[in-house]
Amino acid sequence: MDTNMFVLAVSVAGGLILVWMILYFIPIGLWFQALVSDVKISLLQLILMRWRKVPPTIIVRAMIEGKKAGLELYRDLLEAHYLAGGHVDQVVHALVSASKANIDLTFQIATAVDLAGRDVFEAVQMSVNPKVINTPPVSAVAKDGIQLIAKARVTVRANIRQLVGGAGEETILARVGEGIVSSIGSAASHKEVLENPDSISKVVLRKGLDSGTAFEILSIDIADVDIGKNIGAQLQTDQAEADLKIAQAKAEERRAMAVATEHEMKALAQEMRARVIEAEAEVPKAMAEAFRSGNLGVMDYYRMKNIEADTTMREAIAHPMEKKTPRQ
Repeated sequence: MDTNMFVLAVSVAGGLILVWMILYFIPIGLWFQALVSDVKISLLQLILMRWRKVPPTIIVRAMIEGKKAGLELYRDLLEAHYLAGGHVDQVVHALVSASKANIDLTFQIATAVDLAGRDVFEAVQMSVNPKVINTPPVSAVAKDGIQLIAKARVTVRANIRQLVGGAGEETILARVGEGIVSSIGSAASHKEVLENPDSISKVVLRKGLDSGTAFEILSIDIADVDIGKNIGAQLQTDQAEADLKIAQAKAEERRAMAVATEHEMKALAQEMRARVIEAEAEVPKAMAEAFRSGNLGVMDYYRMKNIEADTTMREAIAHPMEKKTPRQ
């Protein structure tokens, strides 16, 4: 009895597994759903999708959505896009939305945009409802040296045909920031910019910044303009400080050279003084030798002393306030 129950349970389980496998590989319910939706697809094609690792539910649902929207979608193209790594649902949603909004979007362009990594459905929505991009604060300096900090709002609309290979939002923000810097930098005074901030947007719009991008710039509105630093005065102050440091360095160099020259002169004077003292020390020896040899007499000696005393007296008369130092 137990053996019969076990065999019966195994048979029931095997039967259920067999039925599940049949229903999995032969999705009758999905085929019937496509049939009542007027989508022509056979059971064999659904079975082959399983073998090709393509979910039949995604393909059938996409074909039904396209049929109800009046679009002619082909099963093999949808399968190829799925196998290529694309998002079939997003592509079909985008095609339906573009058709309702009278936007010229073909299946080839939609799949190419999707495979390029962009959200084609969001792009279609942006074509219908433009997007506003807020730029980060952009700093620029007018000709009078005053820094201005501007913020802008850029209204863009997706350019469907430029989504493949076109630049993104980062390029738009970079170009708008460059245009704001150029516009403020060309202003003679920061007051002109504060009085007419719309002049910035006019100048930037004339530059054609959306060229080669995936967007079309509709408008650029200056949201806020703040006054920053006085860059011109700061640069002048920095230059004056630099000039002062250079002048101080040159003066220190001249002072050092003067001190070195003074030390050299003192050393030279000391050397000359030493030579004079050395020479004066030889005078008594020479006089003694002259006395011994008879070249110098007593009267010559006194005459020389008189001349020396006369010279000392004249120096005292010429410089009465100078302190006299005893002769060596």
